[in-house]
Amino acid sequence: MKYDDDMKRRLRRAEGQIRGVLKMMEENKNCKDVVSQLSAVRSAVDKTLALVVAVNLEQCIHEELEKGGDTSKVVQEAVGLLIKSR
Repeated sequence: MKYDDDMKRRLRRAEGQIRGVLKMMEENKNCKDVVSQLSAVRSAVDKTLALVVAVNLEQCIHEELEKGGDTSKVVQEAVGLLIKSR
């Protein structure tokens, strides 16, 4: 699978958010603010994960259809990945 620039950009943004949270902790910022930022990090990572699975699913379905195969297994695997990530 090819990971495009958008996926990498999303993770770099989350990486920056994590650094920001660490700085907030070092500065003893308010717990609510830290939790809010951690929630934003989790959301960013979850959205990136969903994008990676969706793009991969699309590619796998195309490949399976070209082979004349059954796509239900491919879809089940993608759903399994999403469930496992929770």
